[in-house]
Amino acid sequence: MASNNNALVLGASGGIGGEVARQLRDAGWQVRALKRGAARPVERKDGITWLSGDAMNRQDVLEAAQGCAVIVHAVNPPGYRQWSELVLPMLDNTIAAAIAQGATIVFPGTVYNYGPDALPVLTENSPQHPVTRKGAIRVEMERHLLDASRGGARVLIVRAGDFFGPKTGNSWFSQGLVKPTKPIRTVSYPGGRGIGHQWSYLPDVARTMVELLARRERLDAFASFHMAGHWDADGTQMSAAIRRVMGRHTGSEPRVVAFPWWLLTLLSPFVATFREMREMRYLWRTPVQMDNAKLYAVLGYEPHTPWDEAVEATLLGMGGLPHAKPSPLAA
Repeated sequence: MASNNNALVLGASGGIGGEVARQLRDAGWQVRALKRGAARPVERKDGITWLSGDAMNRQDVLEAAQGCAVIVHAVNPPGYRQWSELVLPMLDNTIAAAIAQGATIVFPGTVYNYGPDALPVLTENSPQHPVTRKGAIRVEMERHLLDASRGGARVLIVRAGDFFGPKTGNSWFSQGLVKPTKPIRTVSYPGGRGIGHQWSYLPDVARTMVELLARRERLDAFASFHMAGHWDADGTQMSAAIRRVMGRHTGSEPRVVAFPWWLLTLLSPFVATFREMREMRYLWRTPVQMDNAKLYAVLGYEPHTPWDEAVEATLLGMGGLPHAKPSPLAA
């Protein structure tokens, strides 16, 4: 297993990839990031070395990963187009590079792997019987990673609930609950009252990954951990936090309204994103809670930012608060 402090981040211009890259840098890692269109041969910015290359090009990934002990795989196809056709080849490029370097792959997991039979409480050993197309692909990606851990690479999966944070792009928070860059007058909540839901603040997720990497020599070759994140036990706490933050900043609290699932149903034949959102409705109809006992056993704690602080940072990053400019990744 490679033991240097060089890390390659694929997807560093995105939400979770960017957060992990910054926190690795702050923890003393030498961070490289692969980006289409980056200056050649390298561009040094904010303590991160940006390399020009494409995660869909195996040679680019192999070259960028030279001498790296860690590869963070947080990349998606441009604009999420052809997701089902491209994500596995991209992951296989990362796996090839990790095997060549004896590196640890860090992979952000999702709850899409699980069908209703595994709910409401998810552990690392819960059965993965997905009921959606994206969930099935996610399961297949983790099968590839398991095979990689038997072939010379190491794997660290950190699974969390729905992301929110100051630089989160595509998310239920920014595409469902509130609208980026617009005055927030309503909170459109997808779940029902009394239905618990799991949220995860991006900086907490990234911190958890960095803390686990510091202990990676003690972990299994294929290690998976669940985060408890921000557990909204009755489906009201996230909306209440948004209302409190908005009230402090504007003197007016937005109304909470039901998410227009009927509109997604109507438009889903024409909009791919709406089809995928509609497929995930079962995760809003049943409580989804993650058990972090295994994470606690290793770290002794879980990084956790209080509700209001996390929501305020998220809204500031989206441009949803007065005089706040949106993050480039929030649109």
